[in-house]
Amino acid sequence: MRLVIFILLLIFIEVYAFKGLRMMTLSCDPLWRKLVLWFFALTTICSFGFFFLMISNMSYFLEVRTYHIFNFVIGLLFTCLIVKCVFAVFHLADDVTHWIRLLVQALKSKPVEDGGAKISRIQFFNYTGMAVSGLMLGSILYGMLRGKYNFRVLTEKISFPDLPKAFDGLRIVHISDLHLGSFNETFDEVQKGFDLINELDADYIFFTGDMINNFSDEAEPWIERLRNLKAKHGKFSILGNHDYGDYALGDYPDLKAKSIARLAEIYAECDFRLLRNENVVLERNGERITLLGSENWGRGGFSKYGDLKKTMDGVAPDNFKILLSHDPTHWEREVLGKEKIQLTLSGHTHGAQIGVEVPALGIKFSPSTWIGYKRWGGHYTEGDQHLYVNRGFGFLAFPTRAGIPPEITLIELKAMI
Repeated sequence: MRLVIFILLLIFIEVYAFKGLRMMTLSCDPLWRKLVLWFFALTTICSFGFFFLMISNMSYFLEVRTYHIFNFVIGLLFTCLIVKCVFAVFHLADDVTHWIRLLVQALKSKPVEDGGAKISRIQFFNYTGMAVSGLMLGSILYGMLRGKYNFRVLTEKISFPDLPKAFDGLRIVHISDLHLGSFNETFDEVQKGFDLINELDADYIFFTGDMINNFSDEAEPWIERLRNLKAKHGKFSILGNHDYGDYALGDYPDLKAKSIARLAEIYAECDFRLLRNENVVLERNGERITLLGSENWGRGGFSKYGDLKKTMDGVAPDNFKILLSHDPTHWEREVLGKEKIQLTLSGHTHGAQIGVEVPALGIKFSPSTWIGYKRWGGHYTEGDQHLYVNRGFGFLAFPTRAGIPPEITLIELKAMI
């Protein structure tokens, strides 16, 4: 039923956007109008045609690791859909106002005056929709060409009443969702992000999963660069939902096991301590905090390899604790109000890789909220419990970062006086 609804929604977007474009071009030269409408139809045929061709041959694409083709097809499909959807929304607004005017006219039994508008209602809505669609298209294309490499550092100071004094001022670099396979070995561009990490002079680097898309060998060319990431006292990591290979190797348990085993070796070769439902004590000037590393746990259809009770085995209830858990819904479902874990670090959402954030105006929007992620990026607090969701370093499928740049987070722990 969900698939049927989704397909019907796609058809509605295409048909409604086409209807709006036809009406908008009524006064255009017939040749230009025909070219515009045929171009619209061509984008529909190509985007959906390439997509269904790829889906029907997915085993081949996975076998030869053609992520550049995969990224192109998904990028074309989503770009066309988003731009057409924005335009369709404005055209729908035009139709709604038209229906309202007709209703008012029927109730008043006389024509409704338009106030002598200089442009018609249909011109206003359609031209506005076209302008906003063009702005969206430009943002997406910039995100594809440059935005996905526009790494930014966000700094967050978080205070705790029970943080051991020795850890006051501790500097943690939090990264998540590298998705190295998506970068297609663009080493020089990605290295700029790695250099930013090293410039932060971190005490620890915590990585919250999704090093790869599907296969452990995607990480092989990056081992030396990941090994060169520097932290004074250590680098720790967990697995994300993509690291298990479920999406490509789920039907091949032996190959999946080999991929996970090799990925664990790669983490070690990169000097990351991989935590798999376990904990480790971090010590500083004779005081201690506990770092918890849970395997992936996600709501809905996402894998639930995480075992929080096992992760906390042997940990005293009054210890100050930091949890690494890939999916922020784990915090919502199993941590918040249930376990005394002061700080949880997550990733997974990517902030949908497209959105709008203007902190000065209090604007913060991502389509992630439409698919059930209330907490999709940044710092969230409930009582004395804190969650930080990193928006991701890499990208997946849709090869863009529009309004949601790739993120490196510097978190400084502060003890309340």
